[in-house]
Amino acid sequence: MNSKLILGLVLALAVIGGSFALFANKGDDATATPSPMTASQPEADTTTAPATAVGSPAIDTAAAAKPIVLAQADTTAAKPSGRFKLGQHYQRLTPTQPTSSSPDQVEVAEIFWYGCNHCYNFDPYVENWLGDKPDGVNFVRVPAVWNPLVKLHARAFYTAEALGKGEEMHTPFFREIHVKQNLLESEASLREFFGRFGVSAEEFKGAFDSFAVHTKLQRAETLAQRYRVSSVPMIVVNGKYTTSASSTGGYDSLMEVINELVTLEKADAS
Repeated sequence: MNSKLILGLVLALAVIGGSFALFANKGDDATATPSPMTASQPEADTTTAPATAVGSPAIDTAAAAKPIVLAQADTTAAKPSGRFKLGQHYQRLTPTQPTSSSPDQVEVAEIFWYGCNHCYNFDPYVENWLGDKPDGVNFVRVPAVWNPLVKLHARAFYTAEALGKGEEMHTPFFREIHVKQNLLESEASLREFFGRFGVSAEEFKGAFDSFAVHTKLQRAETLAQRYRVSSVPMIVVNGKYTTSASSTGGYDSLMEVINELVTLEKADAS
């Protein structure tokens, strides 16, 4: 075989080999995994409206853009704002407690103890207010009952009520303790004290141990729990608000708070 023929065969084999290599490289590129999105590539727009679920009505974008107006109660009859603040000068009882007064009356209850010096000092303010209290107000006194001596005085208070001597003996009871220094700390001393108001020993004993007085003492204990009584004197307005001289800054301002809360309750009822 001459040299030209050999050279031709070599060239032919080289061409065929190159073609096989080219086809192999093209197959590799076709099956290659796409590269991830790079930072230079723009991200998808995420501000489009949410898709509507199948079977649900299309979203009215014009209506959705309008503000939603909620129905509101008529506030034309605004409550009196006053100068005293809830949480500072008086507190809200939750839940509101039932009262012993008729529905058309605002009840003002005083929680007190005859042996309390502050109650003694506050009593003239109450008596003065009672002489000119607002219309539609029912005032009640509820004696504290947190220890044996306090409960003894509470029993004496209800005994006087049962005998029809409540108003007549109320202020003298305070004076007997705080002016005459007679603590009235026994049943015997109370019996003698009641005797000064025309109550016989038998009448006193009958009322003092009566079921009616016992029932009222139990109710006073229940109210002390419901009103969360921790000190006296304390005022409860309509079973809803509590206040005291310590929270209002004095007895004069306490009476103003009472009147304001009475006005507030009347406005609520109207």
